[in-house]
Amino acid sequence: MNAGLVTYVLLAGLAIAVLYAAFTDIRSRKITNRLTLAVAVCSPGFWWASGLSVWPGVATQLGLATAMFFFGALMFKLRQMGGGDVKLLTAIALWLPPAVFLTLMLMICLANGVLTVVMVTRYRRIQRAGLEAKKLQIPYGVSVAVCMLALFAALYGPDLHTALTANSMLS
Repeated sequence: MNAGLVTYVLLAGLAIAVLYAAFTDIRSRKITNRLTLAVAVCSPGFWWASGLSVWPGVATQLGLATAMFFFGALMFKLRQMGGGDVKLLTAIALWLPPAVFLTLMLMICLANGVLTVVMVTRYRRIQRAGLEAKKLQIPYGVSVAVCMLALFAALYGPDLHTALTANSMLS
């Protein structure tokens, strides 16, 4: 089997998992441990398929995930991130090279700002209308999913098309 195709299949699985995380975050404001564990457990398959070396490749991914976890734990303690968001981003850090992950984090920060403004505006509108508003909780899993999919489209879109058409009987 073509390792490039396996890489894309695993990336598609990651994208589906992150979309599911966004859906559950919208619905219940929770991202399950089972989902984040599945994302983390599948990362060694991605490392193998993409030809990542043990040193420094895998070690770098583990270090990046560890750094994300400790940063996220600090943000959780400061009540700036939810626990599910921290765990999901830690699991995603296992998949992406450091420069790509930092780009993703910057995109997420910008998207979270926009999402926060939208949610706070909506919350205040509900309060002004005299309706009972639930506690304001912002589903940051949505911005994680949107930003990651946009980044994947930019990074892998053209190569994916080439890989699919090269292995297809249709071409």
